[in-house]
Amino acid sequence: MKYFALTMMLACAGWAASPGIDEARRLYDSTDFQKSLHILGAIPDKSAEVHALMGRNYYMLGDFKRASEALEQALAAQPANADFALWLGRAYGRRAETSGPFTAPQYASRARQYFEKSARLNPRNLDALSDLFEYYLEAPGILGGGVDKAQTVAGEMARVDASEGYWAMFKLSEQRKDYSRAEEQLRRAVEAAPRPIGKLIELARFLTRQGRYQEAEQSFERAEKIAPGSPRVMYARADLYIRTGRNLDAARSLLERYLSATLTPEDPPRADAIRLLRKVRGG
Repeated sequence: MKYFALTMMLACAGWAASPGIDEARRLYDSTDFQKSLHILGAIPDKSAEVHALMGRNYYMLGDFKRASEALEQALAAQPANADFALWLGRAYGRRAETSGPFTAPQYASRARQYFEKSARLNPRNLDALSDLFEYYLEAPGILGGGVDKAQTVAGEMARVDASEGYWAMFKLSEQRKDYSRAEEQLRRAVEAAPRPIGKLIELARFLTRQGRYQEAEQSFERAEKIAPGSPRVMYARADLYIRTGRNLDAARSLLERYLSATLTPEDPPRADAIRLLRKVRGG
């Protein structure tokens, strides 16, 4: 009887924990990161998945130290989980970007190590390959970066997805200031993508950097036709308007619409949109 009672208690506890993490995931997906964390914090026996979701919530809130600590626990429990390694690399990458000169290099090196681990664990994970590619492209050699390494990863990306391979070649060409080839590769990336919203935004940004504003508008219009009312398109358009000092009334309207839209964790943070809105309002 005691064994039966204990078994039932454990079963009920397991059943109760599942709705908790499911609700936390739902809140995370709707960008209510604080409420998601509150629910996760109340789960007594935290699994690797709970620690990982806590880490992603902290990451989205900009608390990269706590994010890395939670994700370390998740990866320690499941060392072969490529997704946990990827997010841990991202957390250390943001710690590197936001810390001082004495600690930034060690955090950057950890970010690289976890990106590399994630790519090893799942060689077809485009998110891991993309983050590793950008690290190699942007980091100095002393921190493990290098264009040759980025070129190798670009080839791996192309074998998994043609559009992502073209995008990587665009980044390499732009780094080399070969803008004609960069544009060619980026346009190929757009055409090869099944849903090229992100690539069209990238093309608009590239054309804006070249001072080709009318063509940039055409790229945004194409993205808007594919995904009417897309928050990503709204934010990117407003951001470019503000950066170039153009169409500021339109930028303000776009940001106001963005802040009233239903967002996902893939969209820029609300805090960034609020910061831009204050800037365009002169506050």
